[in-house]
Amino acid sequence: MTNPGIDFPFTVFDIANMERTVSDGIVYTVHYTITRFKDGEQAGAYGSLGFEAPEPIESAIPYAELTKETVVQWVRDQLTEEKVTEIEEALDAQIAEKLAPTKAAGIPWA
Repeated sequence: MTNPGIDFPFTVFDIANMERTVSDGIVYTVHYTITRFKDGEQAGAYGSLGFEAPEPIESAIPYAELTKETVVQWVRDQLTEEKVTEIEEALDAQIAEKLAPTKAAGIPWA
């Protein structure tokens, strides 16, 4: 069953964690998740990206003022749309495998 008003497939980006320098609050690593929803199933991916401090340093957004939307955009920009499409295609393949398995594991006598 699908939810009315939601276009499928769709992809959700989330921020799992960020690493920063305490003295200036500059974020240098972002850990993110990507979840793909399609055909009543979902598949996910996790990754980490490194970031350089902005130049000039005064142009940095203060850590306390960062929003999820801002950091997700940083991730999307660094990944590029081409890479996001590749990830979505890989997640679609995982979903397809869930829906119509081509591989299995087990033992026949269990």
